[in-house]
Amino acid sequence: MNMNPLIRNYEIVREQVAEAALNAGRKVEEVRLLAVSKTFPAEDIRTVFDAGQLCFGENRVQELMSKVPVLPPEVEWHLIGHLQSNKAAKAVEYASWIHSVDSAELAQKIVNAAEKTGKTIRILIEANMSGEESKFGLHSFEDAARIAEVVLPHPAVQLKGLMTMAEPGVSESRLRETFSGLRQMRDHLESEFGISLPELSMGMSSDYEAAIREGSTMVRIGTAIFGGRTYA
Repeated sequence: MNMNPLIRNYEIVREQVAEAALNAGRKVEEVRLLAVSKTFPAEDIRTVFDAGQLCFGENRVQELMSKVPVLPPEVEWHLIGHLQSNKAAKAVEYASWIHSVDSAELAQKIVNAAEKTGKTIRILIEANMSGEESKFGLHSFEDAARIAEVVLPHPAVQLKGLMTMAEPGVSESRLRETFSGLRQMRDHLESEFGISLPELSMGMSSDYEAAIREGSTMVRIGTAIFGGRTYA
């Protein structure tokens, strides 16, 4: 019997991520695979979930709202796309993690929503380490520190680390500079606030090996698992 192509892709990606971790001198379990399922139907997510994947990433709150109710409650949902502050409450309601917190104002909206609903939400600060104007994310340590100052007094919002995206099609050295920059910002925040920020969400289908070498704990891989996307 032929293996479902999605399951085959998933198994290959899982093996490649594990191999990249070992090649970087790290333990396999130090790097989590986040399957980016944006634009793909719930049945594809269920197929990959049934193969053993628990963590899935979505770009839009609207997609979360349509998929969460029809998929197993064991799925851990990560919102990885840009989040508008007027959708913060819905993001808190439907996601377990928000990777794209890029302002103190958005952080406060998340705090308000989490405290109102009684839910604990885990967040990452999104930093624009590549400097591209087309990308979201804050640019300075001071902006990151302001987010930490907003959320740290509130147990309902757990600041877990940072996230970034690298430029496409650049050299290995440029990738590693971007990813190491995020790690250094994380280290600075840990030192400044006396806290532990264990998570670095960085690396996608095209650059996860460089990200893992620079300390990534979550790689966001979609195309290599689900295939190319058709955007409406």
